[in-house]
Amino acid sequence: MKLRHPILIRSTSWLLAALLRPWLASLRIDEDAGPSGPHPADAAERRFIYLFWHESLLSALLYRHARAHVLISEHADGQLIAQVCDRMGVGTVRGSARRGGAKALLQMYRLSTESHLVIMPDGPRGPRRHVQPGVVQLASHTGLPIIPVGVGFQAAWRARSWDRFAVPRPFSTVYLRGGDALTIPPRLTPDEWERQRLRVEAEMLAVTAAAEEAAREPVSSRTTSHVPRRGAEAAAMTPAAAAVGSGRQLHTPAG
Repeated sequence: MKLRHPILIRSTSWLLAALLRPWLASLRIDEDAGPSGPHPADAAERRFIYLFWHESLLSALLYRHARAHVLISEHADGQLIAQVCDRMGVGTVRGSARRGGAKALLQMYRLSTESHLVIMPDGPRGPRRHVQPGVVQLASHTGLPIIPVGVGFQAAWRARSWDRFAVPRPFSTVYLRGGDALTIPPRLTPDEWERQRLRVEAEMLAVTAAAEEAAREPVSSRTTSHVPRRGAEAAAMTPAAAAVGSGRQLHTPAG
């Protein structure tokens, strides 16, 4: 059942935001930010386009303490999601390839000078784990590097939707794996656009596979000394403290 009435959408978004805050704070975050980390970076110094699969939308909210704006579709479900993000302090841009795309592209181009951009490249309607060309065009026009973020779940509920939307279970571990920073050149030919799209998609699939493998790996067999932290604990840590505490370049502003 889709929510249409504005009052119902507002009240539901308030309730969801109230539930999500302690829910996210209960999660343990195991993050390897990759060679370009720590992430999310200080947007005043350097900015990126962070990619999460649509199924991992809730994990993108772990970046909510950074200066970032999330692209949300203009479909009916997008209105509810956008209001939840707003109530949690996350900036939003409304639009997709099908609706409001040109307006959203212009707004994100303007925001790229001061804010990170967070995009679900297979949304809003799929196919699942298939990168749409819009994110490549955005990276080319703004000059911002793309950071693919793979997400794996120790335990999660999955919806019967096209993306198998994931809801991590409270007090479980979420594994985040960052990929290489991908820079998209300007003024590409149609064939070059497609090669760059495939390049981004391959990296997204690779970091997702790494995150899901980490989620399946028994704790006793891990070689890292990193001890997962609660989301609220990670939020209180500076990037430097997080890196020292884990032995890797990590920054997990959850909670």
